[in-house]
Amino acid sequence: MARSTPVLRASDVRVSFAGRPVLRGVDLAVDPGHRTGLVGENGVGKSTLLRVLAGTLAPDDGAVTRPDDLGFLHQEFPYPPSTTVRAVVDDALARVRAIERELEEAALALTGPDGAGPVAGADAAYARALDRAELADVWDADARAARTLAGLGLDVDGVAGRAVGSLSGGQRTRLGLAALLVRQPGALLLDEPTNHLDDDATEFLAAALRALPGAVVLASHDRVFLDEVCTEILDLDPVAEPLRGAANGSPRPGGGAATLYGGTYSDYLEAKRVERARWEQRFEAEQAELVELRRSVAVTARDVSKNRERGNQAKILYDFKGERVQSQVSRRVRNAQQRLDALERDQVRKPPAPLRFAPPDGGGAATPGGGDVVAWARGVVVHRPAGTGAPGERSDRLDMTASGVPSIEVARGTRLLVTGANGAGKSTLLHVLAGDLVPDAGTVGRARGVRVGLLEQDVHLHDDDRTPRELLALAQGWDPADRAGAREAAVDAHGLLAPRDLGRPLAELSVGQRRRVVLAMLVTQAPDVLLLDEPTNHVSLTLAGELVEAVEEWPGAVVVASHDRWLRQRWTGDVVHLA
Repeated sequence: MARSTPVLRASDVRVSFAGRPVLRGVDLAVDPGHRTGLVGENGVGKSTLLRVLAGTLAPDDGAVTRPDDLGFLHQEFPYPPSTTVRAVVDDALARVRAIERELEEAALALTGPDGAGPVAGADAAYARALDRAELADVWDADARAARTLAGLGLDVDGVAGRAVGSLSGGQRTRLGLAALLVRQPGALLLDEPTNHLDDDATEFLAAALRALPGAVVLASHDRVFLDEVCTEILDLDPVAEPLRGAANGSPRPGGGAATLYGGTYSDYLEAKRVERARWEQRFEAEQAELVELRRSVAVTARDVSKNRERGNQAKILYDFKGERVQSQVSRRVRNAQQRLDALERDQVRKPPAPLRFAPPDGGGAATPGGGDVVAWARGVVVHRPAGTGAPGERSDRLDMTASGVPSIEVARGTRLLVTGANGAGKSTLLHVLAGDLVPDAGTVGRARGVRVGLLEQDVHLHDDDRTPRELLALAQGWDPADRAGAREAAVDAHGLLAPRDLGRPLAELSVGQRRRVVLAMLVTQAPDVLLLDEPTNHVSLTLAGELVEAVEEWPGAVVVASHDRWLRQRWTGDVVHLA
């Protein structure tokens, strides 16, 4: 069967910010019915590529071909606050309504004006209109819209007449997703679409995307979602440029840093594992050959004649044969030198060491394994400030007793996962345990001398000229007044930041890279109780896996709040659920 024509294509796309290349010759072609997942370390340009594909960011070089009916899940909701939810849905159905009107007009033309008979060409026009109506499924449009809103966790009857400005951020995101799914555009671009979705809504979205006839390109930190949805993976990580002349997983022509892998995210991981192993094997084999060639050039070839024992006859013949032997030696030396020069000029580069999260050894806390209670929260209630919160939302940010968890006690070595729907109070509970939010009722406390550290969901680092090295030096106790010294300080980033990023200003780092900086600072301080709020958000999928593994080795207690299905499926510690 002939391959369909891509509806979305990018050719040699290049983008730089402040002189730093982000996208370096990216090629991408997505066919109808294909769903491409974008992966790579933080800062490699996943969101940038989506903006270029959407047309909201012009590339420095390259070309993009996109359909007229492209849909993009905006970071900012693309409707005025006064727009009603019903108006947003009607706008999403506008194309379907137009096709429906076209069908009605074509049907009228079959009978002609005043029943005088069909207009010329009316039969063909009606057949074309009917085909379009069937493709757009116009008769099921309203029911499909209702199912989509309900599937994404929006109460159809309760929100239809409300202004979008009265919705919470999560509700607006879900409404934007619903509008795009109802539209069924020819190409759909999604940046972290599972944020603000619970498990049921995420599963509904995955099924809806699989059913879309158009092309889909998405970036997500939810590896379960990537496995459920994607038909191919585009790796934007520069480390994915593996070998000189590699046939499998090699960069596309033009030297760009994007590599396409067919299959799901799990298939991609296996392909990367095999690719890395082959790379390391080739590098090691070539290095061994280089050592042998250098030895041959320096010693072996010249020793052929020097070390040969000669008898009496050999001595007589030596003068006659010496010239021929010397010629052979010279030829062998020359051949070895030529091969050595070729290998040194064009050798397989050493596989770069991947970032590996390395938690500290020891620390202020006791060895994991349980024991005395070091922190607790009992009967905590935190009210919403007056006038805040969207209509229909619960009045309390957190009510432990009402949520089915009247108390929480964190012992030394505890591994505790806090789950719950959006708005259940997971983040609020962590802030209460951290001591930076005072509850309106209940008790919260910690044992004497216990240090608590919190990784918040949102990064609060300013766009200034400070560098990760400076901040890590401060976390290590460096004098804040000695900024010049901090810029040169020896710091431990615990495998969370590449050495090349330690001296870059914060303003040049992505949201994910800044989150790594905050986590590295927190790890440097080695708190006795480590609180992690959605730790897999805004980090690469590789780092997310390493964080989960590292939690097992953390020397103190760990409390994690997460909606990440992959993390929850692999969690081996205790779990509490806020209803």
